[in-house]
Amino acid sequence: MARRQKRFEVLEQRPIHKDGFIKEWVEVGLVAMDSPNDPAAGIKIQGGKVVELDGKRREDFDMIDYWIADHYIDTAVAEEAMGLDSLKFARMLVDIDVPRCEIIRLSVGMTPAKILEVLKKLNVVELMMAMQKLRPRRTPSNQAHVTNLKDTPALLAADAAEAAYRGFSEVETTVGVVRYAPMNALSITLGSQVGRPGVIAQCAVEEALELAMGMRGLTHYAETVSVYGTEQVFIDGDDTPWSKAFLASAYASRGLKMRYTSGTGSEVQMGYAEGKSMLYLEIRCVMVTKAAGVQGLQNGSISCIGVPGAVPAGIRAVLAENVATVLTDLEVASGNDQTFTHSSIRNTARMLMQFLPGTDLIFSGYSSVPNYDNMFAGSTHDCDDYDDYLVLQRDLQIDGGLRPVTEEKVIEVRNRAARALQAVFEELSLPPVTDEEVEAATYAHGSKDMPDRNVPEDLRAIDEMMKRGTTALDIVRALAKHGFRQEAETMLNMLKQKISGDYLHTSAIFDENMHVISAVNDANDYQGPGTGYRLEGARWDILKDIPMAIDPEDI
Repeated sequence: MARRQKRFEVLEQRPIHKDGFIKEWVEVGLVAMDSPNDPAAGIKIQGGKVVELDGKRREDFDMIDYWIADHYIDTAVAEEAMGLDSLKFARMLVDIDVPRCEIIRLSVGMTPAKILEVLKKLNVVELMMAMQKLRPRRTPSNQAHVTNLKDTPALLAADAAEAAYRGFSEVETTVGVVRYAPMNALSITLGSQVGRPGVIAQCAVEEALELAMGMRGLTHYAETVSVYGTEQVFIDGDDTPWSKAFLASAYASRGLKMRYTSGTGSEVQMGYAEGKSMLYLEIRCVMVTKAAGVQGLQNGSISCIGVPGAVPAGIRAVLAENVATVLTDLEVASGNDQTFTHSSIRNTARMLMQFLPGTDLIFSGYSSVPNYDNMFAGSTHDCDDYDDYLVLQRDLQIDGGLRPVTEEKVIEVRNRAARALQAVFEELSLPPVTDEEVEAATYAHGSKDMPDRNVPEDLRAIDEMMKRGTTALDIVRALAKHGFRQEAETMLNMLKQKISGDYLHTSAIFDENMHVISAVNDANDYQGPGTGYRLEGARWDILKDIPMAIDPEDI
């Protein structure tokens, strides 16, 4: 056996060697941004109708081509937009003298191949520059995952309260056991309002149940309605762009904020990439979303991140798909919500591309729980990384959506959330949340610190709760009856927001006073130094005041 060089032996033990990598494999679509099978950009319009799209005649269109041609392309600007040199338009994306509104006006006249051509001109730094200018909402924000291995309601409520108090604008849960969904939704919706009024919640499960929970006021938004870039993947999912648009309208008509989900690599993972590049197919998904009238998109590869992460320039393509989303004036929840590497260096590098320029929601799921409790398969960052994240914000003077907190206040909000849930369970005749569970949830790191519940009893009670038509109004009444007046008023105000519909605008979130902040009243006005969102003033005073910093007065 040949003698080994010791440095190579040491390197092979590094975590990065546990990751999977593959050379480009065009035939199956394992290519990030530049497949020889990607079509050339082009369009032909006759009588106000698109009759040719990226070299394909109308009679040869698949369902996605039809949807994009008839519902995305603005034929009034298509000739102008398609006639622009792609390099010139790429430079417009990073030119501080070209306002965002001009970019958005032209983007809806471009075909998928044209936008691909443009994005390929930009390196990673330039893509971040484009993101800083193009995100719809001026103020960046963040979303948290709140789940646990046991579907323990008291812990869900406490974790949601802490996540809300730490600064997340949205919280999302899912289930280990599907029938737990209504109880999980109830738990995080209530818990989040204890932590900070105005945080919106969702429970990611099967779409009919998710819609039913939203109509009952147990959730406020949805984002796990998936769209795809090839026809066969749509067909395998028993879906079409039309059926997805119908579902989106069902959510919106009931006052539920709505995003689609897509991501580079999904078509490869499902075996129908047609030899096209991942980014080209993802741009088609972005256009399907825009054409449906949906206010935003969760992308950034999401649950397929291992696929682009394995090929050259794959993580660049992930950032490019986020930019493609804001380029078309959609809110972006920009991924970072599933881990893809054993390397902490690589993990942080992937996150920084959204963290540095800021996006509408930098994470579409920062794990507010330990990795073992994350039922979304683990995020790039979790609750054990909070202090590192706060220091990054402080080091770089960047607003990543979180704020420093004190241990005493976190204990307080966790305990109040668990006690509020205890009262609601009592009033709704659900299996009791015991004092032992309240105490454990207050101080727990994760579900390993929680007592077990009687799962069959919980599931029977959940079924009965749903059969008797329990809604968020019942939760409001229970909270008010048991002395949680402030939380009752907040829950009621969230229901009123569904009626007014103000948070259905693009990039809408609530501040702590429950005022809507969106692309309408907080439009991104970045045009170079001295413009756009700046971390300064009172907000900067809060973010730089981390508990670990020594106060000179104490010396």
